Amino acid sequence: MNRTIPTLVGFSAILTWSFLALLSTAAGPIPPFQLAAMTFLLGGSVGAASWIVRPSAIRSLRQPWQVWAIGTAGLCIYHCAYFFAIQSAPPVEVSLIAYLWPLLIVVFAAFLPGERLKPHHIAGVVLGLAGAIVVITKGGSVGLAAGVKPGHVIALFCAFVWSGYSVLSRRFGQVPTDVVAVYCLITAAVALTLHLTLESTVWPQTPTQWSAIAVLGVIPLGAGFYAWDYGCKHGDIMILGAISYAAPLFSVIVLLLAGFGVFHWSVALACVLITVGALIAAKDMLLKPKREAAAETAARA
Repeated sequence: MNRTIPTLVGFSAILTWSFLALLSTAAGPIPPFQLAAMTFLLGGSVGAASWIVRPSAIRSLRQPWQVWAIGTAGLCIYHCAYFFAIQSAPPVEVSLIAYLWPLLIVVFAAFLPGERLKPHHIAGVVLGLAGAIVVITKGGSVGLAAGVKPGHVIALFCAFVWSGYSVLSRRFGQVPTDVVAVYCLITAAVALTLHLTLESTVWPQTPTQWSAIAVLGVIPLGAGFYAWDYGCKHGDIMILGAISYAAPLFSVIVLLLAGFGVFHWSVALACVLITVGALIAAKDMLLKPKREAAAETAARA
């Protein structure tokens, strides 16, 4: 199976996640678990709504317990743990640690059948990591300002959870993406429980805030997860891991274009590092069509 199209589908998920910060800001001061409950409910409902015209999709939900365990860990545990981490350690430090997941995806994917970790994969992901560090810290120093806190440990846990979910999804490549809708609904239920336990409800006050929540749920936290699942199962997962570092860069660019923040030289440097890293990591996919064309030409000669 040609991996190019599924890889591009997976990359489209990264593009949608670039709007998370902007949409979350536009949603207003909604408590994090309440926002997660609302948006994941929308994301899951979008997928479930299609079952009305695709009754066969409902039958495909009969899957082994391992599938549901991995999916629940991937979406539910990751996002809930990340919210806890953000609240118990400096957000920048949490983001840097949590963003080890693309690197871990590349490393873990080497153990999948038919996959092989090559030097250009390592080079690409290291450049991407460097770019992510530059854009998240705005070119500043990297370190744990006040020592190791529980939030740092939870952030590292998050990195292992999301990378593990992404790579293990490949082992269940025959499982249809429809199951992601249920993952989203489970996450919404858990987030709602945590919200009712830990937070006070704050409803959106303007049409703009309601619209931001709707778009957030339908696209980044809906379509984005469906695209990521398909890409991880059928695309080149090592390339996806390397180019995932584009997400924080794109997120900053989107915020700048929307008028939030001021341009900083770190954005330009991160753009170069992440782009070069992605091109290096995708070397095989980019050069394969040329090699195949050359071989075909030689065969005709």
